[in-house]
Amino acid sequence: MSKIAVLHRMVMEDHLCPYGLKSMHLLKRQGYEIDDHHLTTKEQTEAFKQEHGVKTTPQTWIDGERIGGYSDLKVFFGKETPEEQNSDSTTYQPVIAVFATCFLMALAASWSTLGTLLSLRSFEWFIAFSMCVLAILKLRDLSSFSSQFLSYDLIARKDVRYAYFYPFGEVGAGILMLSGSLIWLASPVALFIGTVGAVSVIKAVYIEKRDIKCACVGGNSNVPLGAISLTENIMMIVMGIWMLVK
Repeated sequence: MSKIAVLHRMVMEDHLCPYGLKSMHLLKRQGYEIDDHHLTTKEQTEAFKQEHGVKTTPQTWIDGERIGGYSDLKVFFGKETPEEQNSDSTTYQPVIAVFATCFLMALAASWSTLGTLLSLRSFEWFIAFSMCVLAILKLRDLSSFSSQFLSYDLIARKDVRYAYFYPFGEVGAGILMLSGSLIWLASPVALFIGTVGAVSVIKAVYIEKRDIKCACVGGNSNVPLGAISLTENIMMIVMGIWMLVK
């Protein structure tokens, strides 16, 4: 006997609800046939929400019981716990994605130019690529980044302008290191911002024991301030020293 789920979701000319599509996909993966009901106007959607006493769509019913929206559906199928659904949990996923992608980019560049995957140059590229990508994430919302950065950086807390300078310094140093140009400028900048950043993280996390979020991948992230943040700063310090010595 087939399993049937009743799904009500917004399907309008100017809006196709992404969570409705996700709900459909999840239900199909769980082996359900879907009785798919479209809410095609704002008026129809509001009337539906008022009738069923819900604040959002999509809404799913299974065996006559209302399960709820997409997140509720994930909990119902054991894809997420109620605690995960309701908590503002921290994650290292954005930083892992950046470092993994930049490392693969560095390997690709090394293979393309030097004919080998692992080389001294590939590690230089990895750090420089990482600096640039992390800076891009900060620059996409500079105001949000600066607000989060001000919660722990020692210099930014004394002079707010430094919070706005930081991502420009990071991306500038990374680009110059990739090009091999103006190392006399790029290395001191990387050394300075990396050292200040490392000291700030150590003070906030390991001395003051503060539980705060890191601005390393931009503002409003759920990345915890700690070892990963310290790694970013140590990478800049190492790169700054290495490029000067080299």
